[in-house]
Amino acid sequence: MTTSPPKWQIPKPNRSVINWLLDSDPSLRWQVMRDLTDASADEVAAERARVAAEGWGARLLYLQGGDGRWGGAAWNHGWDSTMHALMLLREMGLDPASDQACRAVGLVRDRVTWMGCGPQECDNNAFFEGEAEPCINGQVGAVGAYFGQDVQGIIDRLLGEQLSDGGWNCDAPNGSTRSSFNTTICVLDALLEHERVGRGTPEVTESRLRGQEYLLERRLFRRRSTGEVIERDRKSDTVWTRFAFPTWWHYDILRGLEYLRNAGVTPDERVAEAVALVSSKCGDDGRWLLETRYPGMMPVEIDEGEGRPSRWNTLRALRVLDWYSTRD
Repeated sequence: MTTSPPKWQIPKPNRSVINWLLDSDPSLRWQVMRDLTDASADEVAAERARVAAEGWGARLLYLQGGDGRWGGAAWNHGWDSTMHALMLLREMGLDPASDQACRAVGLVRDRVTWMGCGPQECDNNAFFEGEAEPCINGQVGAVGAYFGQDVQGIIDRLLGEQLSDGGWNCDAPNGSTRSSFNTTICVLDALLEHERVGRGTPEVTESRLRGQEYLLERRLFRRRSTGEVIERDRKSDTVWTRFAFPTWWHYDILRGLEYLRNAGVTPDERVAEAVALVSSKCGDDGRWLLETRYPGMMPVEIDEGEGRPSRWNTLRALRVLDWYSTRD
């Protein structure tokens, strides 16, 4: 089995890469300042405050309808719905306490339901009550917790849907007893965000750690039974070794590593092969590509296009490699 490269082989960003990352939108720039430079906390906070008023974040907020919805729906297949807009705003780091965020999220809370967007029995559910599928509820739970909304009902439902192998699967009601990486990563994001905003419980933490082990036992992309590499997702035919952004409901290796980093997991040999893969995708110019893009309508364009160097993927990869390089 491939092992991780020694620490000295892990790519480090040079000044030209940092400058390229900083020559961007406030939503990306403040995260680069926080995670890859020695900028002060006040400088980072000032840059983050610009997300609501400038660039991609401001454009996305502007697209919200008076009825609280984006794209005329709570959820759709096209990436421009209310749920997807809130996911992007979370990725951008829009400050939940900002006036703009409070207004936008308040409209969603008070006016948006799941009418016509999920199972009929969920039509009258308020947006932050979620619907029926754990992959969707995981995404709603994550953005709801991030933006300070009450998603306890979603969290309770997800806890009750955990399968015996530690993960989750939207097909469980149809008889599936094996978990899905796609569904599991969405639920893990929700449970972690719920804990990070101070609403966790021992039950939530225990459930999340079981789900986390589901990924680690499989080294993030191998079958537990045979050790065989899982090359493609059976449901969507996506390739887990090709990195997209945004990932939406899809799992890939970089997203799995991002979750572990965000959860403060101490890296061990079970992530070494996945980290080595991320490292190997760094180009000679110190950048990572947007290797794939999932079909659908983006509400706001936030990258240069498929096959081109990606600021988002470069930032994400550098953060993961930095996390790994600090292991004991």
